[in-house]
Amino acid sequence: MSRRRPPRELRSEEHELWRSVAQSTRPLHSGRPAPAPPSMPEPMPSPPSPPEATAPIEPFRIGALRASTAAAPRVATDLAPGPVEQLGSASLRMDAKAHRRLKRGKLIPEGRLDLHGLTLDAAQPRLSRFIIASQAAGHRLVLVITGKGRGDDDRGPIPQRAGALRHEVPLWLARPPLGPLVQQVVPAHPRHGGGGAYYVWLRRSR
Repeated sequence: MSRRRPPRELRSEEHELWRSVAQSTRPLHSGRPAPAPPSMPEPMPSPPSPPEATAPIEPFRIGALRASTAAAPRVATDLAPGPVEQLGSASLRMDAKAHRRLKRGKLIPEGRLDLHGLTLDAAQPRLSRFIIASQAAGHRLVLVITGKGRGDDDRGPIPQRAGALRHEVPLWLARPPLGPLVQQVVPAHPRHGGGGAYYVWLRRSR
């Protein structure tokens, strides 16, 4: 026995044709109401939109650095003197002949500032005044004495680590307001203090 096929749904034009035929006909029995047209099929709901794609989360383990921070330059925080001769652009450093004479202690500083024994708070404004005044006077080479630091940390009421001035002075000279005035910073020759002092080569005043 063959199975009956389900009735086919009417298309929209077939519904319109049915309405026009139904309106133009008269019922055989006036007491019966006119047959209602077949109902339109309900529209199918639209499929939900796919979720927005999100960037995959990179695996992370404790102690690892992000790629954006790993490539960023870091400022040394230890109190050992850093590579002061590399501060600033290489194209703006003093010429090679003057640099060789400076490293051999053959150039005589035109000014001298002794910060040995001062605290950081007292030393920084003195250094700023000295560098600004020396550059305004047209000096090119000055000597800044920091001392090598005590053998151990300061145990006073406000502890201060040994060699703090020796570490901080090159950083102060590289930052505003002194950075634009300083061309190069070089550790001093032993005859001028050695590891406890710095030569500061100033730019020409304009």
